[in-house]
Amino acid sequence: MDGLPAGTLGFRAHGQVTAADYERVVVPDVEAAFALNRKLRLLYVIDEDFTGFDPGAMWDDLKMGARHFSGWERVALVTDVTWLRATANAMGFMVPGEFRLFSLADLETAKRWVAELLPG
Repeated sequence: MDGLPAGTLGFRAHGQVTAADYERVVVPDVEAAFALNRKLRLLYVIDEDFTGFDPGAMWDDLKMGARHFSGWERVALVTDVTWLRATANAMGFMVPGEFRLFSLADLETAKRWVAELLPG
């Protein structure tokens, strides 16, 4: 996603997300950003046409999150997908850094939140 401040990455998921998607798009962008920043912020938008993650994509996501566990400053998940919202509400405490869940209608609010300065 374009238009986000330095140190903030944004991804939009459509249809089925595969391991190839992660390996071709997400992982290289995240690794390049961590090469330049100690902490990152992530805006992850799951669109209405999303059908799921294949097992390889879920594995790649877990590996990447664990590899940079203390590097996530803020994570905003933006989705109206019911099962993802339920999962995020139940498991959001496991996301390192600050985590917030937003609906698709609140995408602009999510962008502002993920980019705003932290107190102190």
